Amino acid sequence: MEITRLFDILDYRKENYPNNPPVFTAKQDGEWTEHYLDEYIETANNVSYGLLQLGIQPGDKVALISTSRPEWNYLDMGIQQVGAVLVPIYPTISEDDYRYILDHAEVKLIFLEGPELLRKISNILPELTKVQKIFTFKKQNENTSNFQELVNLGKANPNPERVKEIKDSIKTTDMVTMIYTSGTTGFPKGVMLSHQNIITNIYGTCYILDKTFTRALSFLPLCHIYERMMNYLYQYQGMNTYYAENIGKAVDNMKVARPHIVTCVPRVLEKVYDKIYRKGESLKGIKKSLFYWTLDFGMDYEIGSHSWLWKLKWKIADKIVYHAIRDIFGGECKKVVSGGAAIQPRLSRFFTCVGLRLHEGYGLTETAPVIAVTTNDDNGIKFGTAGPPLRGIEVKIDPETKEIICRGKSVMLGYYKAPELTAEVIDSEGWFHTGDTGFFEPEGQLRITGRIKSLFKTSMGKFVNPEVIEEKFKESPFVLDMMVVGEGQKFAAALIAPDFEFLRDWQKRHGINCETPQEMIEDKQTLERYKKVMDKYNKFFGETEQVKRFKLVADTWSEANGMLTPTLKIKRRKVMSRYQTEIDELFK
Repeated sequence: MEITRLFDILDYRKENYPNNPPVFTAKQDGEWTEHYLDEYIETANNVSYGLLQLGIQPGDKVALISTSRPEWNYLDMGIQQVGAVLVPIYPTISEDDYRYILDHAEVKLIFLEGPELLRKISNILPELTKVQKIFTFKKQNENTSNFQELVNLGKANPNPERVKEIKDSIKTTDMVTMIYTSGTTGFPKGVMLSHQNIITNIYGTCYILDKTFTRALSFLPLCHIYERMMNYLYQYQGMNTYYAENIGKAVDNMKVARPHIVTCVPRVLEKVYDKIYRKGESLKGIKKSLFYWTLDFGMDYEIGSHSWLWKLKWKIADKIVYHAIRDIFGGECKKVVSGGAAIQPRLSRFFTCVGLRLHEGYGLTETAPVIAVTTNDDNGIKFGTAGPPLRGIEVKIDPETKEIICRGKSVMLGYYKAPELTAEVIDSEGWFHTGDTGFFEPEGQLRITGRIKSLFKTSMGKFVNPEVIEEKFKESPFVLDMMVVGEGQKFAAALIAPDFEFLRDWQKRHGINCETPQEMIEDKQTLERYKKVMDKYNKFFGETEQVKRFKLVADTWSEANGMLTPTLKIKRRKVMSRYQTEIDELFK
């Protein structure tokens, strides 16, 4: 059976996995609870009937603001089956962004995780004249209805004939969801994605999963197209998806789920590695030397056949450290997929060497999302690249600008209510212009080199690619985040957000007693240590790209304070605005 609409996955799974493994597993009232396909189908159908009873029509927009949970999927499929459009929204954005998205999308129903999120949007609700009703998944509030009430409404008013009629009328090219890009600049844009867009990604990536995989752990938000597409892929492959309680408990939840595959963003892997690195600091003598030897050994890993001596060294490293790292991921994990941003090649090498084969993908919301991904094929993995283009999509490099452009069935329908913006990124021949620069390796892997809009020119007329510099410097455990600046200046400089957890440990070992982050970054010995970091990593760059001056900041950049997007990319304009005084001082 071929799937042409996303809701076809339900029938496909029933036909191809008659042994009926769990579809989802999640914590419910403190206990891990399995959810099966029949319950999934029945609840999704009742959601569809309930939505019809509320007057929802094909094309109507329904917003969902919640962390990942089985009900997310029940609602998603129920909405799809009546031809409505799901608008998933991050639970962590600002009130202004909620106001803009809910108004711009002309949302008719809102589904919230609970009263906490209701409080977050309560001030703007009087302005949202199109909103007819609000539901919550947990803890009913007097101003909302509970999700179960919608299900019960559907049970009391079944209308399978009408649902079938609507489903039969839905084409693979019809819009199924609208995702507002968080963006690093300006207002969010509503990316219109069709069933075909996402299904192209499912078919283009399914061969990466081993057919023996039966369990996945999901801790990234389903409102991001990367995790959502993978979530559909797990369902299509007959797997059981465990939903982590939250990202902070992901490691504990891995012990329960024992996943065969995990998706994450580079920041998570960086944190895991940094914690491993810090454990070595408490060791002494030969134990400490052997510990750090295993880390260095992993950093030099290459794909391919290995000598008997290399295999012997690996067994030693495995006995000392590697087996414990695999245990962090549940003990049975075979693949880790990293997306959302570039991952440092050294970490790709290390985690793959440990036995957690790391796959890196590249793409955008506008391409649903994958453009390229590392694979198990010959030349499928080359560290530092995003792998070959996704099967079924054309990718090429603009000869003049070096911009990555692509064409295929995964490219979005366009931006909602913004034909002029759509025309800026999709040309007359159907090529989508990503805004990223890159090139193809001789073996065919795509290497990303930066964002066109991030490039700046110094007063000496030299172009600087800040993201390449930032990624290199972030290899240092002292640097959590960094932004290189210098547009129109004589040289490049940088703002650095330290990893305060690591820095505090370092200061304690060196007898430095600081109470606050501000005191920590003003300490003279600490500043001297950061100068050594600058000297070490500047050697990798030409004279005009080297960071000549830097300023430590006392804040940790995060999504909560508006410095990072939900996928942990730097919002460069926000950082510039927040630290304009500090930036000015760098060039005095």
